[in-house]
Amino acid sequence: MTSWRDSLVQARGRLAPGVGNGLRWWRRSLLAWLPVRWQWALGWSRSRLLLSREGEQLRVQRDTAGQLQAVLELPWPQSPAELEPVLDTRVRGLPRHWVLPASAVLRRPLRLPAAAASRLRDVVGFEIDRQTPFEPAQVHYDVREGEPLADGQLQVELVVIPRQALEQWLQQSGSWAGQLAGVDADDGSGQPLGVNLLPASQRYQARDPMRRWNLLLGSATVVLLVLAATQLLANRERAADQLRDQVNAAARDARAVAAERQQLQQLVDGAAFLEEKRSVQASTLEVWNELTRLLPDGTYLEKLSVEGRTLQLIGLSREASQLVPLLQASPLWTKVNLTGVLQADGGAGGRDRFTLTAELQPLPGATPAKAAAAPATEVADGNATDAP
Repeated sequence: MTSWRDSLVQARGRLAPGVGNGLRWWRRSLLAWLPVRWQWALGWSRSRLLLSREGEQLRVQRDTAGQLQAVLELPWPQSPAELEPVLDTRVRGLPRHWVLPASAVLRRPLRLPAAAASRLRDVVGFEIDRQTPFEPAQVHYDVREGEPLADGQLQVELVVIPRQALEQWLQQSGSWAGQLAGVDADDGSGQPLGVNLLPASQRYQARDPMRRWNLLLGSATVVLLVLAATQLLANRERAADQLRDQVNAAARDARAVAAERQQLQQLVDGAAFLEEKRSVQASTLEVWNELTRLLPDGTYLEKLSVEGRTLQLIGLSREASQLVPLLQASPLWTKVNLTGVLQADGGAGGRDRFTLTAELQPLPGATPAKAAAAPATEVADGNATDAP
């Protein structure tokens, strides 16, 4: 776990300077497209208020992107409380840097490899004892970056001020010491070096009066974004639920339609099966009509049954012995036979009881496979009092 954390810290140490430099370069490149006065008017410039003492005068200048603009001059001595009312509102909120004369600092130009750009201040700190007559603990220092050289090396300048001299100056400046965000130095031609020799612990951090409002607005924005995202997610889930219900309803309708179609198909198949069965051989009604036509008068049927292709007749007749040749003439059946012997009824009519069987014939156009269909039983019981 420790090695992983150390690796993460090292990676962050390598990436952070590069990312920071890239963002600063990107910001400077964008601002370079705008004139300096537009940058100041839009509030996008990194300006500072420069204070310097020239004789018995306090000189106040505004530094915007390296361009100096005189603000005002006041008689010395002057306290921060006395300076505050005479400053413009926008200028009043700028960080204040005191510009020391060029003789107060020691400057040494250096050439460093490009790899030192990520830790420039630390690298230059090791050069203090070799470039100056002081030890690193005896001075406050800063680095002034120059333009890269043609060979890729960095051209920088080491600017140092003895700690004792800076502390003595801060004591003499009185109330100004607690109001300064930095201490710069003159380059000898009236231009500031652009360094900050004041220790970070002693720099005045101006409190932004809008910071609290900005934090509140930022927090409100985050809360609104979270609420909007939550509402969007809820809307998506609601739409998904509605779509799921629609899909389920459509699925139920589809299953109902499929069930009805299956039921219809079964009915159609059953009707076709019945029609096929009916087309294989004569129906019971046709058999009944044919028997009515062929049986002689005085013949009564007690039972008529059709089992598969077998036709069975039980009844009484005066001409029972003549029934076989009479029925044999019908095209609806064949193999007409008497089953058992004729039995006299014993009544006054002189009728004999008979039992006949016959084999039903397939109808014209019926195939043998259809004729061999599963047997279906149809039974018609007659009353002895009913005569054809």
